[in-house]
Amino acid sequence: MAAPGKDFYQVLGVAEKASQDEIKKSYRKLAKKHHPDANPGDASAAERFKEIGEAYSVLSDPAKRKQYDQMRKFGGLGFGGGRAGPAPGAGFGGPGADPGFSFDDLQGGFGNISDLFSSLFDLGKKGQAGGTRTGKQKGHNVEYVVEIPFLTAVRGGKVSVDVAITEDCATCGGDGAKPGTSLRKCDECNGAGTVSFGQGGFAVKRPCPACFGRGKIPESPCDSCHGRGAIRQSRKIQINVRPGVDTGSKVRLSGQGERGRAGGPPGDLILTYKVKPHRFFARKGLDIYVTVPINIVQATLGSKIRVRTISDKKVVLRIPKGTQSGTKFRIRGQGIRKDERVGDQYVEVVVQVPEKLSDEEQAAMQEFAEASGLKH
Repeated sequence: MAAPGKDFYQVLGVAEKASQDEIKKSYRKLAKKHHPDANPGDASAAERFKEIGEAYSVLSDPAKRKQYDQMRKFGGLGFGGGRAGPAPGAGFGGPGADPGFSFDDLQGGFGNISDLFSSLFDLGKKGQAGGTRTGKQKGHNVEYVVEIPFLTAVRGGKVSVDVAITEDCATCGGDGAKPGTSLRKCDECNGAGTVSFGQGGFAVKRPCPACFGRGKIPESPCDSCHGRGAIRQSRKIQINVRPGVDTGSKVRLSGQGERGRAGGPPGDLILTYKVKPHRFFARKGLDIYVTVPINIVQATLGSKIRVRTISDKKVVLRIPKGTQSGTKFRIRGQGIRKDERVGDQYVEVVVQVPEKLSDEEQAAMQEFAEASGLKH
């Protein structure tokens, strides 16, 4: 957690009125910059990464953010706040506290203050499924945007995606120690796996940055993971794409996310589809739209043309005499099939006028103009 006097808004470099999108954007930028994998052996980067994560865990949750803002107002985290808060650096009721402020005021606004700290930082028991902060915890979910071809999205199929996942180091088995060496109790947390942060008469716990919450540190760090017990690896996953998906459609793969902590289950992999455009087909809902050029003779005298569909078949379409450029025709049942529904295909014809004519074509057009009484 941020040290006393640090403001979560300052940690993420955003304004107090920042939107959720701004908070998320800043978090991703900072997390990428300070991630331990990008700064091997840099303890300060690891600590900074944890501060960023803790700040985001509060500010990204509207309910926690509201509670946090209330605590900032009363100076409850050491960086001052509204008029009623204690002076910076002072605990509740300590030297420099505003005589007009009382702990009873704070309790009256939020109930038990220890409960508030617990709700902000997910401390204490979370029930049988979640375990405790220092026990087994489910790994984080991983979100990726996957580009898929237009026809795969329409017809369904399979695509492969490379996903970067943090997994237990295969060399050391996840304990961070070089094979053949032992572990010793962490001096920073005295083997507890957590360290306390407090001000005044209150304290909250966070995973120890020295041992990564394990309570033990290796005598000789593993060469592969540098003592972290985990490595970043690229995993190729094959995805079954259901017919009819569109940009923004999501699929959740259970257990394919980040590894759990202390033997907890892994998180999920959440994929969001982004459909690539097609050079011929366009889509609106379950309907398909295409544009087909015809010449002036076909438009004037009528004709039959063959039009490609998404099922890779060609349908014969009759063009009536006198068809105007921009006319649309509907081919029923040739759109996208999704569950029990099926769309149509719309064909817009565009009359192409030749830019150059041969002498014979010029003479024929002149004769047509005279016969029709057209002036040019």
